[in-house]
Amino acid sequence: MDYMTLLKNARKELPELVKKTERFNIPKIRGHIQGNRTVISNFFQISDCLRRKPEHILKYILKELATPGEIKKKAVIIGSKVSANRINEKIQQYANKFVLCRECKKPDTKISKKNRIDLIKCAACGARYPINA
Repeated sequence: MDYMTLLKNARKELPELVKKTERFNIPKIRGHIQGNRTVISNFFQISDCLRRKPEHILKYILKELATPGEIKKKAVIIGSKVSANRINEKIQQYANKFVLCRECKKPDTKISKKNRIDLIKCAACGARYPINA
């Protein structure tokens, strides 16, 4: 047997968990609707995963959903009924815009400020570009 055949056979034997190549998974929101409000209980876990300030993420989500909201001790309260799918969609849009590098698509980025311009700098590939307002 040649090397490539052996390699293919070895890959077939690997468990599914090991085959995953994506290391960046955003947790889905957990929460509930309370009256005419939506309460998100794992918002801080999501912000830790994205490595961004919870205030920045919430500001983007509230602007996109056109609804009021605030951070309370251990949860985020959105001032209207919003489906989990819509919130997850907005979090994914946030990640695409402010977390994932445009060039290499890796999540190893940081937001910095230079001459009043917010920049995203990628630690993986070194790309640097301004954030579109």
